[in-house]
Amino acid sequence: MIIDVHSHTWQYPDHLGDDFRDQSIRAWGGHDVDLTVRFEDYKRECSEEVKTVVFGGKAKLSGMWVEDDYVAEYVNEHPDDLIGFLSVDPTQPGWREDLRRSHQDLRLRGIKLLSMYAGFKPSDPELNDLWAYATEHGLPVLLHTGTTFIAQAPLECTLPRHLDDVAIRYPDANIIMAHLSHPYGGECAVTIRKHPNVYADVSAIHYRPWQLYNALMLVQEYGVWDKLLFGTDYPFATVDNTLQGLRGLNSVLEGTSLPRLDEDAMERMIYRDSLSLLGLSG
Repeated sequence: MIIDVHSHTWQYPDHLGDDFRDQSIRAWGGHDVDLTVRFEDYKRECSEEVKTVVFGGKAKLSGMWVEDDYVAEYVNEHPDDLIGFLSVDPTQPGWREDLRRSHQDLRLRGIKLLSMYAGFKPSDPELNDLWAYATEHGLPVLLHTGTTFIAQAPLECTLPRHLDDVAIRYPDANIIMAHLSHPYGGECAVTIRKHPNVYADVSAIHYRPWQLYNALMLVQEYGVWDKLLFGTDYPFATVDNTLQGLRGLNSVLEGTSLPRLDEDAMERMIYRDSLSLLGLSG
């Protein structure tokens, strides 16, 4: 079985503003971007059995706001396939109450943070309550790290070094840095190397094969393949095209003397039991 630790659910335009869509079109060279999320479409692009972590997202600054009730309803429609994470925007009032309600009442099992999209640093002391709560209740925290196409989202808020600071203060918190923190793959690799409970996912980067190759080569050189988790970032990518992109990386090196990625290590990453690592297997 494959564990996809990174997928989204939302309704457009209810949960994403026109500004978000317009900027995504600009970033993709003027091509329209389909932001539709349907579980049946997701499953259609899964050629293998998959268990999936899903979340919405809250980031007022960037025009994204998906209520956790919507995520819980989506998960309840497919309980054998999905594990739901809640989301909070700590720049907005009432986020602590939302955190407790979404965990205790909606029974969502992890936390998704959109630091750069909302405009905060995850190491800010204002978030100490969140990290303490996540540690106490065993809630893994997955954060967007790396670049974005949203102009108002500060790059300073997305750097992996902020999670280094968090992990020093909260070493028992399970933390996942999304997207291999591209283009900050080196900073990502050295951060997951330092901390036993800090991981990275490989979502939404296979369509930049040279960047993915370089990030994974840093992972290989630092000996931290075991800290990588499979993820897609659906609807921006699917299980099958992510698998194809990962497994095809060495082929782009043909005719060169560049070092090859360890394909056995990659396969172990694809089939890693991420749920057990993150305390979600129960």
